[in-house]
Amino acid sequence: MRADGTAPGPAPGGPDPADVLRGCARDVLEVAQGIRAVSERTATTLFAPELTAAVRRRPRTGLAGRWAVLRALAARQGLGGLAGPASRSGAARVLGLAGRARGGESLAALVALTSLRLRVAAVLADHPELSRAPGMRLLTRAVTADRDQDAVRALRALLRDRTAQRALSGLAPLISELLAVRALSDGRPESDGAPEGGAEAVELADQRRRIIATEGSVLGFLRNIEVLSTDGRILVQNVRGPDGVVRYVVQAPGTAPGRPRDDAPQDLVGAWRDLRATDSPYTRSLVRALAVHGVPRGAELALIGHSEGGNAVLNLAQDEDFCRTYRVTHALAVGSPAGDREPADPRTWIATVTNQYDLVAAPDGLPADPAAPGDPATRYRVEYAGPTREFPLCHRLHEYIEHLRTLLPDARAALDEALTPYRGPVVRTQAYQLKDHAHPPAGHPFLTLATAPVRTTVGPVDVPVRYYDSAAAHLCFPVDPAAARSLLPDADWLTPSRLGPRALAVLSVHEHRCTTIGPYTEIALSVLVDDLWRPRPYDAVTDLLRRVDLRRTGRYVLSLAVTTEAARAVAREVWGQPVLRMGAEADLTGREIRARSEDLGLLVEGRLGPGVRCPDADRALYGRRGTGTVRTLVRAHGRLRLHPGAGVRVRLGTGAAEPLAGQLRRLGIDAARPLFVLACPQFMAHRGGGAVLAR
Repeated sequence: MRADGTAPGPAPGGPDPADVLRGCARDVLEVAQGIRAVSERTATTLFAPELTAAVRRRPRTGLAGRWAVLRALAARQGLGGLAGPASRSGAARVLGLAGRARGGESLAALVALTSLRLRVAAVLADHPELSRAPGMRLLTRAVTADRDQDAVRALRALLRDRTAQRALSGLAPLISELLAVRALSDGRPESDGAPEGGAEAVELADQRRRIIATEGSVLGFLRNIEVLSTDGRILVQNVRGPDGVVRYVVQAPGTAPGRPRDDAPQDLVGAWRDLRATDSPYTRSLVRALAVHGVPRGAELALIGHSEGGNAVLNLAQDEDFCRTYRVTHALAVGSPAGDREPADPRTWIATVTNQYDLVAAPDGLPADPAAPGDPATRYRVEYAGPTREFPLCHRLHEYIEHLRTLLPDARAALDEALTPYRGPVVRTQAYQLKDHAHPPAGHPFLTLATAPVRTTVGPVDVPVRYYDSAAAHLCFPVDPAAARSLLPDADWLTPSRLGPRALAVLSVHEHRCTTIGPYTEIALSVLVDDLWRPRPYDAVTDLLRRVDLRRTGRYVLSLAVTTEAARAVAREVWGQPVLRMGAEADLTGREIRARSEDLGLLVEGRLGPGVRCPDADRALYGRRGTGTVRTLVRAHGRLRLHPGAGVRVRLGTGAAEPLAGQLRRLGIDAARPLFVLACPQFMAHRGGGAVLAR
């Protein structure tokens, strides 16, 4: 990786640079693990009873020996810190804190950081589109800090931040490397304490129940998982086979990158545990679901999962206690990194289906080795190059189902033949909501609030919409009131608020990394407007002293551009805002902010100057639906700061798209600098349903 975080280009006629970087990363990580092992042995020696007894018998030579061992561990030129079980003692913790206070870091962590840098460069060489992902930007910023010690601390803070972990959840090729680095840098496993898990029987909605398969088949089971989506539910079905025996099929979905899991175990932390250990909240929840379902001991089971669910079912097939309780006959993982995991019961038939372009199924960026060991009678692999190469689209279960149906008929037939004992009528179907009590709900307590489903063209959406991890920059421009009024709807009660002789227009850029409607980028142009019924002079100023629900003024949204269809549907149908779906990307987490949309022909960039802390940016937004005005309240919680706008500029291309480009030009801010900028690199928010006003 270069100093700017980019990957090197390929050398003509030479080996693939990504493969070279991955090989170097593995070698460097082995060195780091070796250093870690030496640190553990040295720490054990330091506190060994034999050395303590030698110090008592011969203080002069014994103390000198202990001092030499301590220097080898704690000095900056040495191993850099204590590790292993010996590091958990009281004296060891004091020594570790003292070393960190002096600015030292573990040598194993520093070497592991080099391995991670190499792996990041390899991933970017194969998939340059990931450089635009929020998680990759956060990770690159952490690992390219000025000093290695600062980079280790930044990475450690990033891996402990659950909101940042949601952004990192899209970086499947780096999960195993991040786990190893975290273990080496923290000096402990990736989770403390025993993993928890639970399951509660729930009813499926009538619409979904009608879609659930009533006959056992590979595509039927996979479509069931697709129906369940990724909201923390699994399905257990009783199937009467051709021989009349009732068997059980467990169907486990995965997790969606960038979506909050609340108290369900299907999140990035759970995925990490599933990759490194057979015991995780997800697997425990599956076991408890089977107990609640009443599956008898010794019953025959088929385990089918997608993505993280595939990892979980393969882990259950490896669990000796689970396999002694139940007879696991089949385990099928779709879009999951299978590796060379061997089942606890040698009779278990394991099948994996992976698209070579799916980064989750190939976490090293490489397809699985077809020559890997395994009994052909109990191991079946389907590896193919699908027509869709874009990630995460190629990881969607819908894509795998269509590929098995159209591109891989022989593989589908082989899977159905292997699952013949489960090809019969379904006599019972029960869904279970999985639980993980190890952590409070995401966003607690600010985002712990009642919600209600609202129908949209993309399906039901829970309102208020919750934003768990977002960044924003609001560029505020003084504009001509007459120009602002000309852009508002033709209604006498919509008038721009005046701040002296000028009105105020706001160009807002949001980077929503984790929301209940998925991650997306948002660019909005709005104008501050007066009370719709009784406008008062300077009401916009006095409103700042009121709670947002008591404010009379608000911002009327003139144009809105979002990057996903779900966000477009919610903005139009729930909040009544004029919205278009456009491609855009934003980086608003540092002092240098940048937002770009080639579709809009818009570029916002610059450096934020010194700022002062401001209250949270609660606001009321107005839109139109039919003949009514829609008022939406947005409550935010974060560290909002006010910056002068001299260092930030808005630029429009010659072919900029309407209507935003025309509105910016009519307001005179198409190439202007804002008066001030309200910026927040990380905040939470919730946006309620729109209230229709008779105006």
